Amino acid sequence: MKIQLFQMEIIEGKVKQNERRIQSLFQEKLDVDTDIVVIPEMWNTGYDLKNVSEKADIDLKRSFPFIQSLATKHQVNIIAGSVSNKRNDNIYNTAFAVSKTGELLYQKDKIHLVPMLDENRYLTGGDKVPEVFEINDIKASQIICYDLRFPEITRYPTSQGAKIIFYVAQWTAKNIDHWRTLLRARGIENCVYVAACNSVGKVNNKNHVGNTYAGHSMVIDPNGNIIAEGRDQEEAITAAIHIHKVTEQQKRIPIFENLRPDVYKHAK
Repeated sequence: MKIQLFQMEIIEGKVKQNERRIQSLFQEKLDVDTDIVVIPEMWNTGYDLKNVSEKADIDLKRSFPFIQSLATKHQVNIIAGSVSNKRNDNIYNTAFAVSKTGELLYQKDKIHLVPMLDENRYLTGGDKVPEVFEINDIKASQIICYDLRFPEITRYPTSQGAKIIFYVAQWTAKNIDHWRTLLRARGIENCVYVAACNSVGKVNNKNHVGNTYAGHSMVIDPNGNIIAEGRDQEEAITAAIHIHKVTEQQKRIPIFENLRPDVYKHAK
């Protein structure tokens, strides 16, 4: 199966401009034999949080048809990053995925909000664990940015049979070593593929003056090897994955057979 990660710069608050850039990436960078395309977190508004209430989507009514049209036009499944999304008077950071036939496969709100970007001042955190969905007949799940730092979030869908975890992010260059290390750790500890799409460009946030989004989108195999990795610029990262390697790795290291939830404790 072939995956492409569309690593792009997201212009804060410029929804139409970001949509046009995504359209051009599909037009210019999409390979005809690609099965799944992944785009970054918060691609509609970026982190223009001060204006997010007026610029956020409403119940995916704009974002879903936009991605649906790309999926059906190009006949490709899309892990559609995430968008700022207003629902029931709250604003969420909502991830979703769309099949090449235009079906909404998955929808999930970011659980942990980033205090360093003041996300918790403007958005509401989700309250449901990531679930498993099927894309291209493969069990998968999708997780957003800061949730990467919480291994419990990934353990549930992988324990339920997910063979690949898609991470979508706007992760900063200051923490690039964390990004690379945590992504590999999630792959290693669950013996699954990891495909992570980040953004690039300047961070316009008072707490991150002079910082940039890191890029370095990547695909990691079930043994923790990075098989494709981007740089710190706009580009399409391409990788072929072989799902049978997940089964092979989980047979070699039977972590899910050896789980002991009866002895685990969690902080309250």
